[in-house]
Amino acid sequence: MSEAGKIPARRDVAPEDTWALEDLYADAQAWEADCEKARQAAQEAAAMQGRLSESADNLLRFCRLEERLSCLLSDICGYAARYHDQDVAEAFGVSMSAKASRLRVECGSLTSFFDPEILAVPEETMKRFYEENSGLLVYRRRLEELRRRKEHVLSPELEKLLTDSVEMAQAPYTVFSALNDADLRFEPVTNAAGETLEVTNGTFLTLLQSPERQVRRDAFLSLYQGYERVIHASAALLNAQVNQMKFYAKSCKYASTLEASLDADNVPVSVYRNLIDAVHADIGYLHRYMRLRKKRMGVGELHMYDLYTPLVPEADVKVPYEKAKEEVLAAMSVLGETYTDILREGFSNRWIDVYENRGKRSGAYSAGQRVHPYVLLNYKDTLDSMFTLAHEMGHALHSWFSHKNQPHVDSDYVIFVAEVASTCNEALLMRYLLKKTQDKRTRAYLINYFLEQFRTTLYRQTMFAEFEMQINAASERGECLTVELLNQMYRELNLFYYGPEVTVDPQIDMEWARIPHFYYDFYVFQYATGFSAAMALAERILEQGEPAVKDYLAFLSGGCSRDPISLLIGAGVDMRTAAPVHEALSLFGRLLDEMEALTEM
Repeated sequence: MSEAGKIPARRDVAPEDTWALEDLYADAQAWEADCEKARQAAQEAAAMQGRLSESADNLLRFCRLEERLSCLLSDICGYAARYHDQDVAEAFGVSMSAKASRLRVECGSLTSFFDPEILAVPEETMKRFYEENSGLLVYRRRLEELRRRKEHVLSPELEKLLTDSVEMAQAPYTVFSALNDADLRFEPVTNAAGETLEVTNGTFLTLLQSPERQVRRDAFLSLYQGYERVIHASAALLNAQVNQMKFYAKSCKYASTLEASLDADNVPVSVYRNLIDAVHADIGYLHRYMRLRKKRMGVGELHMYDLYTPLVPEADVKVPYEKAKEEVLAAMSVLGETYTDILREGFSNRWIDVYENRGKRSGAYSAGQRVHPYVLLNYKDTLDSMFTLAHEMGHALHSWFSHKNQPHVDSDYVIFVAEVASTCNEALLMRYLLKKTQDKRTRAYLINYFLEQFRTTLYRQTMFAEFEMQINAASERGECLTVELLNQMYRELNLFYYGPEVTVDPQIDMEWARIPHFYYDFYVFQYATGFSAAMALAERILEQGEPAVKDYLAFLSGGCSRDPISLLIGAGVDMRTAAPVHEALSLFGRLLDEMEALTEM
């Protein structure tokens, strides 16, 4: 096999290209010591059962114990997850991850009495407690957020039962992850030069961007032939995932899994439905883009494996990791020195695990930790990888600002705003690259890339969100999520979203089997809402300068100190309406106008 297609073992990756796990724990023994401290903290907290309403001091003592336990579990589970994701097939990492998961469940079970017990405290008593002990004010938002959902909290015995079931409920995703990242193998493909290229979830997108159509087609067929071999198991896992969501939603007296998932972050269901309705209304832009792609590529049929290759391949350039860091730093300079200094620190101090290795978790993510964030990449020296770097470091700095400016109890921003900072970074990077680019061919290439961000983030993630809504609704109607039903639903959505110019290959019907986010409980819609909000924020930052930057940094520093809709309003965007989605898609239309003009030259 050629060097170009070889994936190294973890032991062969240069240390400077790996994240610094020793910043969390020096070794496994230190990790084990904290596991024992967590158990002790949970037991101390458990000893206070039935005593929380006795006095403000008792309630404050419990809140502080719970906070200490939360800090310990964040470090323990974070370390285990990062260690495991370096090589998901490595036995020690698998064992550590399982142990951390069990510990979280064990501690959660010991403290599960808190929610129902605090809900039983009369409102007048809570007000008196805040007056008697000002230390409780740090925890007031957390306590009031819990009391907001009073009707969905069960008795202490039932809450304990639900908590004890969490580890079991994680089984669908645990099995999916092992299957997807460790067990599945795909046949390699050969390019025109005779080089053999590995097909993995990490290399798949790069192969689909190849200028060689045969490579794209062969990689596409190889990947889905692999998934076809496990398609019935994949359907059973997704069906199990939806069933466990139904169980928790019904147990907690929610009308649907969608309502249950969104209520956890205090996001109205109308926001989800508004997104889908807005994208449906503006679907013509995507159909027009597909028509341009088909014309530009000069193909009789535009297949699903043709959607990722650049329309201006002559301008395609390699972006080594060191160059990517320089460009991202330059693009983020509009956010001020405070922001760029922290970004530079992350680049220099091994916050990032950079390259793919055998067994490494696919994709990319950022995980906020108290010591500093950790970012996983599978960097490929492409423009897409540079944007992924900007995206994940947007997450990372959001976590950094929140942890530094909020008490631990308010430091974790909720999922709804999680994709805003990351996508704002991408928008600022694109605007920076376009501003400094005079060459028309390069400009066309960049605009095409920006169009692809709209397609893959706003349109595609909304399609995912609609699929997730459909499969949950079908399950709630009593239907079993069979391969045939899942394939049919997924195919019909692809036909609607991509329109008449695209040949929807039968293999794409199985794409749902490889999407990890369908195990994240209605997560994906937030990529699209976050993208829409980010477009508006980037525009405001570039137009208004320092005042907008000040508002934006306050948003990054807000954690979960206010509800997510209010945090975004403070930054200048109101997601209660569909207006930001329509405005973002209007920008997509204007970019498409310029792309059509440039490609006619």
